[in-house]
Amino acid sequence: MDKIRPFTKALNLLKEAKLRPTLQRLALARLLLEGEHRHVTAEQLHGDALMAKIRVSLATVYNTLHQFTDAGLLREVVVEQGRSYFDTNTSDHHHFFNVDRSELIDIPGDALSVGSLPPAPRGTNVSRVDIIVQVREVDTRS
Repeated sequence: MDKIRPFTKALNLLKEAKLRPTLQRLALARLLLEGEHRHVTAEQLHGDALMAKIRVSLATVYNTLHQFTDAGLLREVVVEQGRSYFDTNTSDHHHFFNVDRSELIDIPGDALSVGSLPPAPRGTNVSRVDIIVQVREVDTRS
């Protein structure tokens, strides 16, 4: 049985996405893409990297997240102006956003239907519909 090297999955993902596998990209790809699907902010990923003893600047984390998004490895979910999460699940799905906990929760794509959309502007086609349903905690003390 062949032993898989620690960076094999991340390396293959970067190669398939046609991204040069720098040490920092490899390390961030391992943190992001080698476990369960998750939603992270740049600041959260930067903190995860520092805890894993990966020396990387916050600017590099932002740049890498946007490169991964452009390459199709991540989806950016903008919950409000200036506030984005990066989703490792790139399949067709939507989200609940818990405002009180600043948490995104997946909604399967087939669990929600859109009745109709207005016609796309001339010369364009609809490529994707993203729905974010904002929720708040309920006070159950009463």
